[in-house]
Amino acid sequence: MFPAGPSPRRASAAKGAATGRQAARAPGALLLMGLCFVGSAGLRLADPDGALAKEAAATLSGAGSQTMAADPCGPGADPTGLLSALKQRESQLDARAAEIADRERLLQVAEAKYKEQLEALRTAEERLAATLAVADEAAEQDIERLTAVYENMNPKNAARIFESMDVTFAAGFLARMRKDTAAKIMGGMSAERAYAISAVIAGRNARAPRE
Repeated sequence: MFPAGPSPRRASAAKGAATGRQAARAPGALLLMGLCFVGSAGLRLADPDGALAKEAAATLSGAGSQTMAADPCGPGADPTGLLSALKQRESQLDARAAEIADRERLLQVAEAKYKEQLEALRTAEERLAATLAVADEAAEQDIERLTAVYENMNPKNAARIFESMDVTFAAGFLARMRKDTAAKIMGGMSAERAYAISAVIAGRNARAPRE
């Protein structure tokens, strides 16, 4: 025999309970929907142009941008700032190198001018030395000629000239003459003059270096 199905009363009671539960849920859902509509209406009345909504969206977008900017190595980071800093540093280094190169060129120019002036000074010194040598040689030749003239003069006439000549010059000329000629000329001088000339010649010989 087949088992007996539920009685009509039980089925009716179960259906009534399910209907009651649905009826009990319906007011809660309707209340939630009503609150949403009321809130939306209130927001539209308070912000008819949607400025508050736009400001909220901008705030959320700005927070996201700050989060991305805080991480320079993130996937959305822009390396333009770093490249600009590197280029600026490179430009500074190039300018410094150019300044150093300019200073080196100025130093090279100054050194070249110094060498040129030094060479000109050396050339002038050599020319002056040569001129002095020529002058000394000419003076020596003049002294030799005068000495020869005094040697060939009459000793008495030469003695009168040496009497009035400066003692130093007279001693110089007599020291260059032959001994016999110098003795004759000094013999024609006064004793005081001959003594003074002899003292000058002796003093020169005493100061002369000896081996």
